[in-house]
Amino acid sequence: MARRERTRHLIELGGLIQKAGLVELADDDRATLYGAMLDLAARAQGDDADNVLALWKRRGKRAFDAEAEGSNTP
Repeated sequence: MARRERTRHLIELGGLIQKAGLVELADDDRATLYGAMLDLAARAQGDDADNVLALWKRRGKRAFDAEAEGSNTP
């Protein structure tokens, strides 16, 4: 059961990468995507980590909310 949950979680994370448009921006190049994610991780561990994470969270929530509002309209 834990393996299924982990697999689902990883698939959802991959979906977020796709949804953010990173796959197209990086021309589906795994090295580029991995490098970008390493850069994000470094920023999230830097001196301004709390502010960076708060900014990303706000942006993500706004994007999810905008998407939800768009799907509720006829």
